[in-house]
Amino acid sequence: MGLLRNWWKRVTLDRVRVSDDEWNAAEAHLPFLGHLDAAERRRLRAMAHEFLAEKEWSAGPGLTLTPDIQLSISLQACLPVLNLGLERYRGWVGIIIYPGDFVIPRNFIDDAGVVHEYDDAVLGEAWEGGPVLVSWFDDPKDADGVNVVLHEFAHKLDMENGTADGLPRLPADMSRHDWLAAFEPAYENFCTRVDSDEDTRLDPYAAEHLAEFFAVMSEAFFETPDVLHDEYPAVYEQLRRFYRQDPLQRAG
Repeated sequence: MGLLRNWWKRVTLDRVRVSDDEWNAAEAHLPFLGHLDAAERRRLRAMAHEFLAEKEWSAGPGLTLTPDIQLSISLQACLPVLNLGLERYRGWVGIIIYPGDFVIPRNFIDDAGVVHEYDDAVLGEAWEGGPVLVSWFDDPKDADGVNVVLHEFAHKLDMENGTADGLPRLPADMSRHDWLAAFEPAYENFCTRVDSDEDTRLDPYAAEHLAEFFAVMSEAFFETPDVLHDEYPAVYEQLRRFYRQDPLQRAG
C-alpha cells in the first residue's frame, strides 16, 4: 500500500510543475514567510506542492483561477501543518475560491418554530468533512487585516475532533487542562474588552465563539506573533506547542 501511494504521489506531483520563480513570486506577497530558514522554506514548498496537486480547486463566479492564486493559498494553508504533516488535511479534497466576500444562504428556527432565511456575507467557511471556501483579494489590504486562509485552515484542524469548539485534537504531550486554562480566561477577557468597545490589536471577530477565538489567535500566531505574545502569552505558548513552531523566535 505504501509503494502504491508513493507511486501515485510521484505521478500526481509530476503533473503539476512549479518553477523557483513562481515560488518566489508567490512568497513575495506573504511577508510572514520571510522568517522561515532555508530548510523550512524547502519543506513548505514541497508540502504546498503536494497539497496543490492533491486538492480539487474550483473558482466561484467572477474569478479566474490562476497558478499564482493556487500557490499562495497552498503556501498559507500548509504553514500551520509544516511540522504536523499533510495528513492533518486528509479526508476532504475541495477548495473553492471566490473573488472577495461571498454570500451563503442560511436559516434558523426561532422559539416559536418559525423558520427564518437570510443571506450571510462571509470571507470564508470550512465545512466538516467537506470543502474549504475562501475569498481572494488581489490587494491583501482589501481583506481588512484578516488572513482568511490561515483562519479557515485553523478551523479545519479544530474540526478534527468532530466539532469546531476551539479545542483541536491535541498531541499526546499536551494537556487539555493546560489548553483550557490558557484559552478560556483569555477568551473571557477578550470578550469583555470587545464589549467595552476597546480598540484591540487583535481582530474583534475572535469574541464570537471559542472556535473563532482559536482561529483568530492562530492567524495572529503566524502573522503578528509579537502582538499575540504581548496580549495573551499563555495562549501563544499553547499554540507554540500545538503547531510545533515558534514564529516569535524566528522573527527575533
